[in-house]
Amino acid sequence: MLADVRHEPDVSELVRRTLNRFGRLDVAVNVAVADGVPGPLVEKTPADYCATFDSNVLGTFLSMKHELRAMLAQSSGCIMNVASPFGVLTAAGAAFDVASRHAVEGMTRAVALEAAPFGVRVNAISVEPVEAGLGMPLDGPEAAAGFADVIAFYCSAKASFVTGRIIGGDGGRVA
Repeated sequence: MLADVRHEPDVSELVRRTLNRFGRLDVAVNVAVADGVPGPLVEKTPADYCATFDSNVLGTFLSMKHELRAMLAQSSGCIMNVASPFGVLTAAGAAFDVASRHAVEGMTRAVALEAAPFGVRVNAISVEPVEAGLGMPLDGPEAAAGFADVIAFYCSAKASFVTGRIIGGDGGRVA
């Protein structure tokens, strides 16, 4: 089954409008969040798989594709993909979530290698709460402010030597 790519023109148009308005694209933060319904793999369907992977992986791919075109042309920029502790951890009943998060992290690292020679950095931040008995969920205004601070730092010139990294912005949760 082929992935539904009806949203590619939307992403392309968003980047085009950004360039028309601001003249350049310096920072892009990609938040693709599709948490599938938990359950055993034997109960999953191809539609469940597509829903999770289309949002998490295809959404991140399409965003980076069009953002990179702009950033490569200007020889600078920073892309930050929002990842999940499921890129490192796992949980029963979360096979598609875990697999899609691994894919986003792998794609982030590979694209970082492609973009680095052109002055474009690509990283990911692991911020999503994991409900796997690891403690209290991280949510609310304080957590959002903390995530935003980490993203702002890693997209700033102070982190200009950091690319291809999956950054823990989870308040120590995965530790």
